Amino acid sequence: MNPLKSIPGTIIAGFVLAILILLATGDGPITAIGAGKANSLIIWLHVFAGIIWIGLLYYFNFVQVPALGAAASDDGGPGGAGITKYVAPRALLWFRWSAAATWVTGAAFLMHRGELANAFMLGMGGEVTNAYAMTIGIGAWLGTVMLFNVWVLIWPNQKKVLGIVKASAEEIAASKNVAFMASRANTLMSIPLIMSMVGAGHGFIM
Repeated sequence: MNPLKSIPGTIIAGFVLAILILLATGDGPITAIGAGKANSLIIWLHVFAGIIWIGLLYYFNFVQVPALGAAASDDGGPGGAGITKYVAPRALLWFRWSAAATWVTGAAFLMHRGELANAFMLGMGGEVTNAYAMTIGIGAWLGTVMLFNVWVLIWPNQKKVLGIVKASAEEIAASKNVAFMASRANTLMSIPLIMSMVGAGHGFIM
């Protein structure tokens, strides 16, 4: 069976290929970089989940929302029912769980390094400010706020908008606005979030 014909098969095949590459390189350049294999594994999973999360966040804001707006203003067009019925619920499923996976793996990475508390104190828990903890801590705080927005503001309100939960016309209108603003806030925060996460590993910005 061709693994490329299903999403789980494609993902599993991708991980198998990555593991084969690691085995083939042994303790060469790929596995020698970083602070150990467990550290590298957690980062790998964190970045993988984060790409899915932020990719879908940008899809919603750059593609789906403008497309639905255009569909609503097109009197002779097909409308946006297909997107709201088939695309949005599936995208939101991946969106909310990749957000959770990103946060959990990020926290696991900081805990593995013994930096979890220090990061959330922005590196100011000691006598000298820890530049690494401050840099990655800003990203950790932004990611935490963004995760809150996903699970507490975006998803519950989108369930009303999509008809998964019954709501009145007034409630749907209010939910659209809350979900929209929370999603836009996450898009805004994702920019300094990426700056902080990349900066922590590739030269501190702060």
